[in-house]
Amino acid sequence: MMRVLLVDDERLARAELRRLLAPHEQVEIVGEAANAAEAIQQIAALQPDLVLLDVQMPGGSGFDMLEALDVMPEVIFTTAFDQYALRAFEVNALDYLQKPIQAARLAAALERAAARLGHPAKASLRTAKAEGAPRKIFIKDGERCWLVDVRQIRLFESEGNYTRVYFEENKPLMLRSLNQLEEKLDGGSFFRASRRHIVNLDHVRETRSADGGGMNLLLHDGVNVEVSRRRAALLREQREL
Repeated sequence: MMRVLLVDDERLARAELRRLLAPHEQVEIVGEAANAAEAIQQIAALQPDLVLLDVQMPGGSGFDMLEALDVMPEVIFTTAFDQYALRAFEVNALDYLQKPIQAARLAAALERAAARLGHPAKASLRTAKAEGAPRKIFIKDGERCWLVDVRQIRLFESEGNYTRVYFEENKPLMLRSLNQLEEKLDGGSFFRASRRHIVNLDHVRETRSADGGGMNLLLHDGVNVEVSRRRAALLREQREL
């Protein structure tokens, strides 16, 4: 069963989504929200697998809602404004449905959602939510947006109250401190190497000892991250290096 939350400021739009979803026996509608603030509360309380999300709402857009989440469900955008289409796909949403929503397009989007949620790599969704570790992180830097699988992120680098996030060829800034991120990230994969850096150990190509008991972590992209003696000792103990 796929647990779905409907997020749209228009009551009639939510009613239409309920009508369109009714024939799909694998879907359980667990709740509704009329704005971003309500949606954030509902996601935390109900832990849906999938959110059907309107892009433009009063008091905060669908993108604003995603930016505030720590643990991310799958997302299908629903909107009457086609200029948001490209932006939606940039954040790796499951699909983008333009209103009025066609039953066949919704059915195809639900199939994609079921396939992604049923994939072995996604099977731990509820576990991740229970433990508080995010599977994805939403990043908004200027007009560009990304919805990134945390496993793709190789490095977080502090820049004051912001953090630069390194994944693929991208290096956007997000409005969260390194300390805030450290509290949520999986400590088995992500290591606080210094005051400025959190490293995804799965992206470390080589470890090298440094003077004074420190360590250097060489990432697959060639970036070198220095680790202090105290932090290096913790890493050696953790990884039995």
